[in-house]
Amino acid sequence: MTPAGSDRVAFIRLIALGAAIAVLTFLTPVAFKTWGDNGYIALTIPAGCLALAATSVAERASSTRILWLIVVLAVGLRCFLLTLEPVLSTDIYRYVWDGRVQAAGINPYRYVPDASALASLRDAAIYPHINRADSAVTVYPPVAQMFFFVVTRLGETVTTMRLAFLACEAVTVAMIWMLLWQTGRPLTRTVAYLWHPLPMWEIANSGHIDALMIALMMTGLWLVIRRMTLRGVAAISLAALAKPFAILALPACWRPWDWRAPALAVAIAAACYAPYLSVGTGVFGFLGGYLKEEGIQDGGVNWPLNVWRLVFGAHHADATIYLALAGLILAILALRTAFQPTRTEHTILADTCRLLLVFLLLLSPRYPWYFLALMPFVALQGGGTLWAASIGALLLQEEVDFGEYVPLFARKTALYGAIAAAWLWSIWRHRSNVWTNGAESSDPAR
Repeated sequence: MTPAGSDRVAFIRLIALGAAIAVLTFLTPVAFKTWGDNGYIALTIPAGCLALAATSVAERASSTRILWLIVVLAVGLRCFLLTLEPVLSTDIYRYVWDGRVQAAGINPYRYVPDASALASLRDAAIYPHINRADSAVTVYPPVAQMFFFVVTRLGETVTTMRLAFLACEAVTVAMIWMLLWQTGRPLTRTVAYLWHPLPMWEIANSGHIDALMIALMMTGLWLVIRRMTLRGVAAISLAALAKPFAILALPACWRPWDWRAPALAVAIAAACYAPYLSVGTGVFGFLGGYLKEEGIQDGGVNWPLNVWRLVFGAHHADATIYLALAGLILAILALRTAFQPTRTEHTILADTCRLLLVFLLLLSPRYPWYFLALMPFVALQGGGTLWAASIGALLLQEEVDFGEYVPLFARKTALYGAIAAAWLWSIWRHRSNVWTNGAESSDPAR
């Protein structure tokens, strides 16, 4: 078949796949209202599988009209989700509130929203939806707070905030395009990000600060690949001050014994925290309470630790030991990344992706949007493990209290099982290629 004929077939197939994704997306709000989280999961996981199929088709085609089809449908679906009220999370209401509090000249780390000092700022649109309004000051770091303030000066609404996150997402997509071009892969692979239900729902509908973090992190990685290392360090440092685990991208920027990168990161952190230091150590907000409430400190949220407890029983300080071992594993991977003898765009992206994936698997978060950090790498690198993690993350949705409840541990078991199966399949394919062709294929860990 000629290249033109091949692109024509790919275009038709992508229209069919895109139409199916659109139908599932339009039906999801109804399913969610009717059957709760199970209805959402039942439709978004097939949509994720269709995005995987679309990626397989799109990466073999390169025509401009295919790229336009991908972008137009992605924009259209995001516009649809933008018209809905946030249905999966209420975090965005806290974002708007924090911006409003700062506009009133008040440190957002000083008071809980229910405090009498903030009574004049309450309204019927934002305040009633704030979670932990009577018990927690904000948990979000300073770059996130600055973003909330700037955006709310344009409008103190969830729609304005979500539009700002979509602008961040546009930056992320631009970075994916440039990195795909840099690594010699077709731009049409962006469909893996643009048609995937995880970023569509968690950014366009729910609106999560992860969108800002990812945009800054990917910009930083692109700058590092373009040999503008200190600028990349600055961007990634800002990303980590929007959401902390972006710090895992810094090892790919650091050359051993080079003091400039860590000094710059520390200086940026100090400068960003400085405007909020009137509350002293309270500048870390509800972080300690959040770690305890979400079961991170006692290990209640960690799937690997819970499996250990199920088999061997709970023991004193086992959560502390688990967290220490997890930290040690991440430290070893970070050092391996930093001491990488040769760095290319492929190794920088692969090492950063590996750190993020291992972190998420060890942390075992209970919320699907944490896995958004992997989404650019699904488009840039692909691989069964990343697809299993990103689609499987949809199983973690847990917002409403009606419908047949499936225990979180069971859903996490399905997620980890899918990731393990995909990883083993990748290893088997890698070894088969070596045996058959006498040459190594792509990294089996992906």
